[in-house]
Amino acid sequence: MSDDLSSLRIDRAQAAAPRRGWRPGRRTWIALALLLAAAAWWLAPSRFEVETVQAVMVHPTRALTAVNATGYVVADRKAALASKVTSRLVWLGVEEGSVVARDQVVARLESDDVRASLSQAEADLAAARFRVEQDRAELDDATLNHDRFKQLEKVHVVARSEYDQAVARLRKAQAAHENAVRAVAARKAALELARANVEYTVLRAPFDAVVLTKSADVGDIVTPIGASSTAKASVVTIADLDSLQIEADVSESNLGKVVKGQPVEIMLDAFGEERFPGYVHMIVPTADKTKATVMVKVRFARRDPRVLPQMSAKVAFLEREPTAEERRPRLAVAAKAVLERGDARQVFVVRDGAARLTPVKTGLALGDMTEILEGLAAGDRVILSPPEKLRDGDRVAVAGK
Repeated sequence: MSDDLSSLRIDRAQAAAPRRGWRPGRRTWIALALLLAAAAWWLAPSRFEVETVQAVMVHPTRALTAVNATGYVVADRKAALASKVTSRLVWLGVEEGSVVARDQVVARLESDDVRASLSQAEADLAAARFRVEQDRAELDDATLNHDRFKQLEKVHVVARSEYDQAVARLRKAQAAHENAVRAVAARKAALELARANVEYTVLRAPFDAVVLTKSADVGDIVTPIGASSTAKASVVTIADLDSLQIEADVSESNLGKVVKGQPVEIMLDAFGEERFPGYVHMIVPTADKTKATVMVKVRFARRDPRVLPQMSAKVAFLEREPTAEERRPRLAVAAKAVLERGDARQVFVVRDGAARLTPVKTGLALGDMTEILEGLAAGDRVILSPPEKLRDGDRVAVAGK
């Protein structure tokens, strides 16, 4: 029994002795986790924040541009049709966009009063002419009477006083006739005035044009003064679209690079990158001191029916007349996006959030752009000034998004 109890006794010395073999501790596990995280970060693709630009169609004339300016399309011939008399609009024969010819009737104003004045002037002229005929008959009779008494007075058949009466009658008849003739002239002038007043109630187009705006409707009072808030100063505004031109503001510091007749290219915001050839028509001989600019009028080389007044425009003043080949648009990207590695040219294209290194074939330098002959399509987004550590496949985020 005592032997069995001894076998159950715990040997404290043996329990305190260290066990054989090695097991990792807590610090070891932490170090191992950090090492694995570092390896994963090193092996995983990098992520860069980059700035991108788009491959676009540009014109080689960018390299010929000496000065750029902005302005608006305006009509050199433009008129607001109004009347010289105050009256009510009774008929309007046009609307916005209507094409009118020279002397075409555009609108009519109420004219009952002026037409009555015209009829009165015609009647007055007829009466004045009748008076002339009456006074002429009196003058003829006075002349014959004077001649008879003159002959009789020479032979002393009649008294001198009777002859003097005949002379006085002749002079009165002459004066009356002359007055009647002048009265006819006055009545003619009054008739012309009445006709002019009637014509003022008829609005005609002064030149071939297109109606731009309609300012009054039938029933409105039209007055040249616009004395009340309900009165209209004009009926319609018209413009000759064949006289459209650009009024551009050129900085005073760049005015020396602009001369009359200089070739230009016009870009309208409504038509994107499409360019219209033109030339400098006039440099207005005065400056705007508030903006330190001088107005330059630029005309289109060819009329385009799509161009409308008040369109905003950009004008590129060229150093020389471009060739037909230089007017052809070409695909290009910013020169800072192209990498030169030996004879190879490459760009980083952003696709699905990753940078893809793409070989390209380049052409001419177009200012700050480089022509792309092969490797890209219009609309592709490429990385501008790519970082040196950027590699093919790296994840990228576009700055500002």
